[in-house]
Amino acid sequence: MDILLVASTFNSLSQRVYAELSEHGHRVDVVLAAYGADEVRAAVRELRPELIIAPMLKTALPEDVWRENTCLIVHPGPPGDRGPSSLDWAIAEEVPRWGVTVLQAEAAMDAGAVWAAVPFSVPPVGKSDLYRNEASDAAVAAVRQAVQRYADGSFKPRPQSDPSVRVVWRDFFRQERRRIDWEGDSTETVLRKLRGADSQPGVLDELLGREVFLHGGHPEDRLRGRPGDLLATRAGAVCRATRDGAVWIPEIRPRKSSGDPAPFRRPAASVLASLSDPSAHRFPGPVGSGLSGGRLPCPTGPPLRLPDMPAPLELPLDRRTWADIRYRQLGNVGLLRFSFPSGAMSTGQCRRLLAAYRYALSRPTSVLVLGGTRDFFSNGIHLNVIEAAADPAGESWTNLNAMDDLVEAVLRTTDRLVVAALGGNAAAGGVMLALAADEVWCRTGAVLNPHYRRMGLYGAEFWTYTLPRRVGAETAERLVTEALPVSAAAAVGMGLVDRLVPVAAQEFAAEVERVAVALADAPDLAERVAAKAQARERDEAIRPLAQYRQAELARMHTIFFDPQAPYHALRSAFVRKTPSGSARPLAPVGEPAAGSVR
Repeated sequence: MDILLVASTFNSLSQRVYAELSEHGHRVDVVLAAYGADEVRAAVRELRPELIIAPMLKTALPEDVWRENTCLIVHPGPPGDRGPSSLDWAIAEEVPRWGVTVLQAEAAMDAGAVWAAVPFSVPPVGKSDLYRNEASDAAVAAVRQAVQRYADGSFKPRPQSDPSVRVVWRDFFRQERRRIDWEGDSTETVLRKLRGADSQPGVLDELLGREVFLHGGHPEDRLRGRPGDLLATRAGAVCRATRDGAVWIPEIRPRKSSGDPAPFRRPAASVLASLSDPSAHRFPGPVGSGLSGGRLPCPTGPPLRLPDMPAPLELPLDRRTWADIRYRQLGNVGLLRFSFPSGAMSTGQCRRLLAAYRYALSRPTSVLVLGGTRDFFSNGIHLNVIEAAADPAGESWTNLNAMDDLVEAVLRTTDRLVVAALGGNAAAGGVMLALAADEVWCRTGAVLNPHYRRMGLYGAEFWTYTLPRRVGAETAERLVTEALPVSAAAAVGMGLVDRLVPVAAQEFAAEVERVAVALADAPDLAERVAAKAQARERDEAIRPLAQYRQAELARMHTIFFDPQAPYHALRSAFVRKTPSGSARPLAPVGEPAAGSVR
């Protein structure tokens, strides 16, 4: 079937719907509604789709489009739920179950007839995590069901006037409802508010006399202080006291009216440093440390000193605190887990993960698992931190080299099997980090973007070695040229992934542990490790890893240090979320078999 996706942005859900419908044999094209109603109309006239699906829309479809074509809207709420903030309300009201509905477009918002509806559980995670996992799983299942029903031709969608449908209108979830009362709210209430706005829009608050948005929240079991006070830093995050505990806040976004030239999400400590010193809006050197272990000039008094309190790598299981990197050992299996906001990895995060990896190699294990948590694996270098740097080109270069150091360490590991366990999406250098491992395991809901082209980059992280090694030279060239998302199942079919893990996001970590322990007990493990070492030696003799790295970095250096290179405008538009012409999705070279992104 010819299907047109209409989306405000080609976000994670839109990419997954595109990839999975393409995988099932449909021809899928995408048009971005952000470029206006005329763009949508032009795509409909040109492509003449049999069915139009809107996985994520912030604006209404043009009336003439939905009146003349069957248009299905994916709504992140159960049948009868209406309004623009469904997931926000679900988290705020602590509902144990929620749902996704595919309904037909009509004049009234979310009021159309129901083509499919799939429920899902609501674990205590951030809204963006919930959206990319449980909600995404349900959405894709509902879309596939709706497409099948439409293709059959006999299904009659259920009108919401049906007595079995309970209609509830929920207003836009405004900042007044999100605001934290640091002296009155319990830690659990604070965490719920932070998680309900972790990616967008953040929780509006005040720090050091400035208005900022807080993004993400995690509990702290030991640090205590006066409610609202800043207590410590850790890996770029800041700890803030509540009335009965404390929370870690990984990221902060300055309000645009603050005058900060970088009003976007980045490590909380570095944002506070810039807000406290108007002359230091742009950050010298490697970015991401901010306040850690240092003095913070306070505009209303003497300098504020915040202690840096790193978490131990092998954190006891009974601790309830935040750590973005953890190591645990189960017999002959080492588990090196990491979770960075949005999957982005700054220079500091890459270096800390490399140090943790080297520690893991010092432990007596035969299998080492990288990742293994729900949600993002990695999306490569940290574009937000780079955009905020005093020298974005220099920070791009430093960050990329730190990423290369990490990937090379994985590639040169020859004394055990390394498994990359992807509980969620991965892109660009994050995919190449996974491909450096001996085996790649992937949860069925994950989407991979093994390319760099849409950010105007050639690519690095040894992709010219690992990608052709996995899928062959021809497929590798197609992947990086078309620059389209790949579903987990399709990735297995082309050799990009070795094992699908068909479990819910909340069950992924436990399933990875079970399979990894079985792998460590396999009778042929020693033979596999020996064969791996021999293969690395042969490959090194043919072309050393250093040559791959040098050639890739030469191309990237030229891009980074050319002020006119498209990368700089694309990066800035991506980070600042500006719909500039330079941020428009790059058209694929040639006509991909599945369709195209306009």
